[in-house]
Amino acid sequence: MSPQAQRGDGLGDVSAHAGGGTTRQLALLLALGGLVGLVSAVVLLVEKIALIADPRYVPSCSINPVLSCGSVMTTPQAEAFGVPNPLIGVAGFAVVTTVGVGLLAGARYRRWFWLGLQAGVSFGAVFVHWLIFQSLYRIEALCPYCIVVWIVTIALFWYTTLRNLTAAHASLPRLTRRATEVVAGYHGVVLTGWYLTILALILFQFRTYWQTLL
Repeated sequence: MSPQAQRGDGLGDVSAHAGGGTTRQLALLLALGGLVGLVSAVVLLVEKIALIADPRYVPSCSINPVLSCGSVMTTPQAEAFGVPNPLIGVAGFAVVTTVGVGLLAGARYRRWFWLGLQAGVSFGAVFVHWLIFQSLYRIEALCPYCIVVWIVTIALFWYTTLRNLTAAHASLPRLTRRATEVVAGYHGVVLTGWYLTILALILFQFRTYWQTLL
């Protein structure tokens, strides 16, 4: 019995992903994670519209000098592609949620579809890390709803990538196959470390403010 089978996480089970299949855990993540991201993006969009209508409006997520959506929403980075970033989130998370619900209903998607989803979540992951950098070191403020989007997007990228690597297991180079098996066996550890790294950057960057709260 393989280590992945012993752990019972299903991520290392190549047969579970063959022919467009997937695990129920990933389907739930896509459906629920996509929904959480969608709600967050919609709330951000509503707040953005309110701020455009009334520049004096204080968003509900503007809590203190660090956790301040208003400070983030009024920057050029908040419209990186010429439209409010939440519009991109609404479109992207709606697709992800639909994919997850389809999987839960028994849908099986072809390889090209999974590659398209991989491209989408990869773009999302790169984009949120760019936004993380901008928030920490350029804007120097954080948006709580944006943080929720970061968390969800990273998880969606991580587990979609693992699913696709596992599905392509037989065609991967030997070292890549082995690396995939190892990280799949410790997927939760890797993701937790990822989140903790971002948390550490946040705590360090705003350490002066956090100290005033003690």
